[in-house]
Amino acid sequence: MQRRQRRDRNLQLGVLLLFNEICHLGLNNIPPVTLATVVSQALLYMGFIDVPWSKWDVCISGTKILKEGDYKTLFLSVIEHGDDMHLYYNMISFLIKGRTLEKKYGSINFALLLVVLTVMTSLWYVALSVAGAKLFTDPSILNSCAIGFSGVIFALKLITTLENSDGYGYVQGFRVPTQYTAWAELIAIHLLVPNASFIGHLAGILAGLIYMKSPMGSLIDSFIHSLTGKVV
Repeated sequence: MQRRQRRDRNLQLGVLLLFNEICHLGLNNIPPVTLATVVSQALLYMGFIDVPWSKWDVCISGTKILKEGDYKTLFLSVIEHGDDMHLYYNMISFLIKGRTLEKKYGSINFALLLVVLTVMTSLWYVALSVAGAKLFTDPSILNSCAIGFSGVIFALKLITTLENSDGYGYVQGFRVPTQYTAWAELIAIHLLVPNASFIGHLAGILAGLIYMKSPMGSLIDSFIHSLTGKVV
């Protein structure tokens, strides 16, 4: 099969819903980095961005990183999606968080933070795969392969909720203190969507937690500030 034939360029339901939401919000109301991230991932999914890989070739796993040295999957796995609804739900969630955080941090700082969180989330995915394989004596966990932006979204979710930790939110109808909503969503998604990557989502939460609650967060902010000259 030729590379150009591997993606479906038809406007699937998830893609149509996503572009409808973008139009509903209005392009002027979506900050540039957030908009570019959403549109580029949609175009990649549809095959309009020509790349020399198929999506499942770049899924991330502990085996790929530690044994095969396939380090490109640290980045590429994050921007691919399994199907149109996977893309839709991830991008809708990202639109909410991206609009808030990009306006607060500034576009350049936010773009750099996304790169940092992507790397941190992917590294945590590998670390959790190793830990899970040892804890449960199940080597297959190292081979568990994942794609999608949801890990990074969970990192952003944790950042958003910790920065605005007062009050309560609702997760599947249950009232939860805002600062714990990311953890509640992790459990809810695991129970309701068995095929979702629990390790990937947990990796994102841990990446966000390190950024918000450890000295590494200050180091990251200082690094970004040294590149942009703007305070994060």
